Amino acid sequence: MAKSMTGYGRSELGWNGRKFTVEIKSVNNRYLDINIRMPRQFNPFEAQLRALLKDYITRGKVDVYISFEDLSGESVCVTYNRALAGQYLERLSELAQDYHLLNNMTADRLSTYSGVFTEQEVEPDESQLYEPLQRCLQDAAQQFLEARIKEGAFIESDLLKKLDDIQKLVDFIAGRAPSIVEAYQKRLKEKMTELLSDVNIDETRILQETALYSDKVCIDEELVRLRSHLRATRDALSSAESVGRKLDFLAQEMNREANTILSKTDDAQSAAAAIELKTEIEKVREQIQNLE
Repeated sequence: MAKSMTGYGRSELGWNGRKFTVEIKSVNNRYLDINIRMPRQFNPFEAQLRALLKDYITRGKVDVYISFEDLSGESVCVTYNRALAGQYLERLSELAQDYHLLNNMTADRLSTYSGVFTEQEVEPDESQLYEPLQRCLQDAAQQFLEARIKEGAFIESDLLKKLDDIQKLVDFIAGRAPSIVEAYQKRLKEKMTELLSDVNIDETRILQETALYSDKVCIDEELVRLRSHLRATRDALSSAESVGRKLDFLAQEMNREANTILSKTDDAQSAAAAIELKTEIEKVREQIQNLE
């Protein structure tokens, strides 16, 4: 089951008047690179969050965005400065006595004086935040994984078609191999007959030359290895593991064999097929770069 390296997942979770939002997206990358952006109160959880994400992702450049809203009203508290309020009352009393004024101070009015009441942020209990954050992250990661699997299925289907095209080219080249040697033997005999028209032709020499030529242009080993790599690629695509690196290696090996075949053949049709084979393998390799 092939998985794409690009994906997207998003989840929201409401809990006790608080709202958690997690967004995950990724692009291709040779290794796993996780970048997490989140409010500072979640910093103590970073190692745990990274470990959790690794259960879902093995390759790709992954960006994780976590936001948090506290709508419970428990994040702010009001404090009363008793000492400062007492000083205000003492000074007001002195002012009233010094200037024979009516001191009609009320609690309402006193509360408006600077510093009597102040608002302070209350840090939430970290131990209570991790569980809902974890659930929200897991939900987003599951959506992200499903998106990767869905896109991976399209890539796998395309790769299997390309592998079928490569198999046809390999079979064509393999089918041409015997006739290439036969054609060479025929040309060699015709040339010797033309040059030695009045002399008996040495059939043994022709067979020796044909054998040497056959050994020189033999591509049996390359064809066997190509077929083996094609089978390994198909098997890897059906695996549940991360296969991108393995498939990239197999594509490199297939390209190596195609190059050797092209360098050995002097048959026009086989050479054309080998060039097309290299083109198809390169298409496979480009598509493989999108797999985890």
